[in-house]
Amino acid sequence: MWPYSLLFGITLWMAITHMKPQLAGIPTPSLGVAWPVFFMLLALMIGFRHEVGADWGAYLFHVEDMQGEELQAVLSKADPAYELLNWLGANIGGGVYFVNFVCACLFCWGLIAFCRAQPRPWLALFVATPYLITVVAMGYTRQGVALGLAMLALTKLLNHSVIRFGFWITLAALFHTSAVILVPFALFAGSKHRVLLIGGVGISAALLFALLLQEHLGYFHQNYIEAEYASSGAAIRIAMNAIPAAVFIIFNKSFSIDSKNRGLWLWMAWSALLFVPVLVVSPSSTAVDRVALYWIPLQLVIFSRLPDAFGVVGRRNQLWIYLLVAYSATIMFAWLFFADNAHAWLPYRFYPWEAFWI
Repeated sequence: MWPYSLLFGITLWMAITHMKPQLAGIPTPSLGVAWPVFFMLLALMIGFRHEVGADWGAYLFHVEDMQGEELQAVLSKADPAYELLNWLGANIGGGVYFVNFVCACLFCWGLIAFCRAQPRPWLALFVATPYLITVVAMGYTRQGVALGLAMLALTKLLNHSVIRFGFWITLAALFHTSAVILVPFALFAGSKHRVLLIGGVGISAALLFALLLQEHLGYFHQNYIEAEYASSGAAIRIAMNAIPAAVFIIFNKSFSIDSKNRGLWLWMAWSALLFVPVLVVSPSSTAVDRVALYWIPLQLVIFSRLPDAFGVVGRRNQLWIYLLVAYSATIMFAWLFFADNAHAWLPYRFYPWEAFWI
C-alpha cells in the first residue's frame, strides 16, 4: 500500500506548498523540474504496474490473443489505436507492459496539461489522485488513455481551438469509442461563429458515429444493458461528480471562469446532476458509471477554484485547501480499505522489480 501512499503524499505536499493561485489559470511558460519528474514517476507507476487492477487478466489475455494476427485485421477491430498497441506488444515486443506504458504516457500528458490550465494545478492533480489516477488509470487502461486524451482535447477547446479539439477527441475515440460523447461539448465553448460551429460539430459527430460507434452499439447494449451489469460503488462515483456540480451551479458567479467557457462548465455541471436519476432508472449501473468517467474533469476545474470562490481571490485560502485535502484523503482511505475491488490493487507490484525475482 505504501506506493499509493507515496503518490498521495507527493501530490499532497505539492498542493499545500503551492497554495497561491497562478494568474487566471494560465500555465507559467516554464515547466520547471517538478512537472517532468512527476510525469515520469506517474507514467512508470501506471505503465509498469504488475497484476494491478480488476481487469488485469483480461488485458493480458488481449495482448496474447494478438500473437500472429494480421495487422489489417487488427486495424478493422473496435478501438483500432488500442488494438494496434496490443499487436505491437504481442508481435514486436514488450507485451502488456509496452501497451500500458504508452497508454500511461498519453494519460499523464493529458492529465498534466489539463491540471496546469487550472489556477491551482497541483491542487487539481491532488484531487485527481484518489480516483482518477489510482483507480481509472491503473484499472481501466483503454478508458484511462481515452480520458487523458479527452482532457488534452478540452484544453484545446478552452482555448477556442475547435479543430484541435476535434483531432484529440477523434484520437481518444480510437482508443475507446465512448469518447465521442464529448463531441457536443464544442457547442458550449463560446465560439462567435455558432452557426458554423453547430454545423461542423454535427458533421463531425455524424462521421464519428458512423466510423467508430454505430457498429458497436449492439455490443454495448448486449453486454451492459441486457446483461444488467452492476458496478460496485457507482452511486458514490456519480456523487463525486454531482457534489462539485451542485456547488458550481449554486455559486457559479463566485467562480473565476472565463465568460466564454462558463457555459461549457455549466452544461457539464447540469449533466453531471442528470446522472443521478439516470443511475436510479438504468438497468445497468456499469454503463452509467463508465460514461460518467468523462465528467471527472469537472471535479478538477471546480475544486481547484473553490478556495478563491469561497475565500479571498488571489490569496492562499489555506482553510479551504485543507478541507479539500480532508475530502480527498477520505476518498483515498475509503477506497483502499472498503471498496469491493480494492484487493485487485493491493499490494502494488512494479514489473521491473517483480521480474528481478523471477
